[in-house]
Formats: sequence, structure tokens, C-alpha cells
Amino acid sequence: MAFLSSRRTIHISVLLISAWLWLSSESSVAELQRFQHPVKPNGSLSFLVVGDWGRKGLYNQSKVAFQMGLVGQKLDIDFVISTGDNFYEDGLTGVDDPAFNQSFTAIYTAPSLKKQWYNVLGNHDYRGDVEAQLSPILREKDKRWLCLRSFILKAEFVEFFFVDTTPFVDKYFTDPGDDVYDWKGVSPREDYLSNLLKDVDAALKKSNAKWKIVVGHHTIKSAGHHGVTKELVKQLVPILEANSVDMYINGHDHCLEHISDKNSQIQYLTTGGGSKAWKDDVHRWDPKELKFYYDGQGFMSMQMTQRKAHIAFYDIYGKVLHTWNISKELHSDA
Repeated sequence: MAFLSSRRTIHISVLLISAWLWLSSESSVAELQRFQHPVKPNGSLSFLVVGDWGRKGLYNQSKVAFQMGLVGQKLDIDFVISTGDNFYEDGLTGVDDPAFNQSFTAIYTAPSLKKQWYNVLGNHDYRGDVEAQLSPILREKDKRWLCLRSFILKAEFVEFFFVDTTPFVDKYFTDPGDDVYDWKGVSPREDYLSNLLKDVDAALKKSNAKWKIVVGHHTIKSAGHHGVTKELVKQLVPILEANSVDMYINGHDHCLEHISDKNSQIQYLTTGGGSKAWKDDVHRWDPKELKFYYDGQGFMSMQMTQRKAHIAFYDIYGKVLHTWNISKELHSDA
């Protein structure tokens, strides 16, 4: 009997150890991949943000790229962020699609833009071969390219949380029309979204960064064509507010826009003017929140220190359209 009891104890111990190893493995797999980028020796960071751009230079994409190069040089930028819809109309067909060169490598040629690009996927990217944009083969073709579904970038005093927003939107699943989406790696959708939200929430809670910035493709607050993405308002915003996120940066609406949330500290920044824009496509919004709206092409810059962030929006002529300063101590406009 003692021998059997001993064997049973050993068996249970093995099962417990196996379960612990499995849970540890699952936890490590689920955790968002992390990257680091150094700040300047003086403790500052500067970068550009552009979205909805990949049109082989058309619709003023080349003009936007030219001005990005000039501003990038002036600000001595550290990297570039893309808010998605990197390749129109239907993403990439594969890693050898010439559109990668025609819309990216051959367009953003300025020396100042030969820095790391951190990219998220947009809904148009999901209409092509998603795995192609995520493939390290593209990084071999152009070392600037880094695109993942969701990931974290830390630069000393700031953390960027890149979130894959396309799978949140119901109509892409229930009413896609003639569009075909590549959901490999997303199905089953409910599990994918549940795990993503848990991972983002856990990462934000764990973060001790002075600044927390979330980057996604889809709008949350916007007076533009697509307007409010109700799925993100319901599922993502409570996590952003609970974890004291400072900014949410997105594309999707082909405009430049700044909305200050009167119910929280979050600044909502839309920079989807990388190429084709929608003129006069603006809806009514509370003027106490809507600080800036521009229905044309352009991009955004941000300069940061531990204490302050300076935001600027530019048009295709390099004209500064709107600026905003945020003091971290006061968490309000300066």
C-alpha cells in the first residue's frame, strides 16, 4: 500500500510540474513581443507618424514622403511609425509582390527616413497575404521594415503598445461585401480578441513608463468618414482609461485630427493622410474636444522627453497646421 501511495504521489507531482510548465509556456507565448529603441544622448526622442499611404506614389504619397524627409532631417528623428493600410487596395500578394518596393522602398528614400519603421496592419492589409507583411523576408529586402500584429516598443521613458485593431470590427466578418479577408492566425476570432485584450491590459499594468502610447489602425474618436469604431470603444477604451494611457494614435480616416477626451487624459490623434484623402468629409463633433481637423494629406511628428511631448501636424507643403504641448506633470495642454 505504501508503494502504491508513493507511486501515486510521484504521479501527481509529475502532473503538477507538467501543468506548471505548460502554463509557463502558454504565458510566455501569449505575452506581446517586445522591442527596444534607444533615446538620444540628451534624453529626448523624436519620430514621425504616417498612415494609409501605400499607393505607389500616387495621390500625393510622394509629396508627403518628400516633406517627411525634410522634417525628419530637421528633427533628427529616431524612427517612423505607420498606422496601417500600408498597401492598397488589397495588401500584398506575397513576399515578392513588387508593391513593397513601389509603395515603400522606392518612395521613402530620404536619408532621414532610413531609420526603423514600426508598422501595424490596417483593414486593407488584411485583404492580402497578411503573413507576407509579417515575414522576416521583407526585412531582408528592406531592413527598415518591422511589422507585427501586436507588439510593444520601449524607448526608455515611453512605451508604445501596437494593437491589431482590424479583427475587432464586426462588419469585416458579418458583411464583407466583395472583399476577402485573410483571417489566418486570427480564427477563432473570439479567442484571439480575448487573449489580445488580456495581453494589452497586462502589459499596460506592468508598465512603469512615464508615457504610455497605444497605436492602432482604426479610429476610436474621429469626426472623419469612418467616425467612431464602436467595438473599440466597448472593448479597448476601458483598458486604456484604467491604465492611464496618454495617447491613442491611429489612421483609417484619411485626414489629420486631434481630439482631447474631456472625460479622461487621453489625446486621440489621427494621422491617416499618407496618400488619398477625403475632402470635406467631416462630421459634427463637440468643439470642446475637437482641437484640429484637416481633410488633406500629411503626417505627424512628435518630440518627447520625460516631462514633455510636442505634437505637430504637417501638410504636403511642409506647413505646420497644428501643434500641441503636453506636460506630464500636469497631464494637460500647455
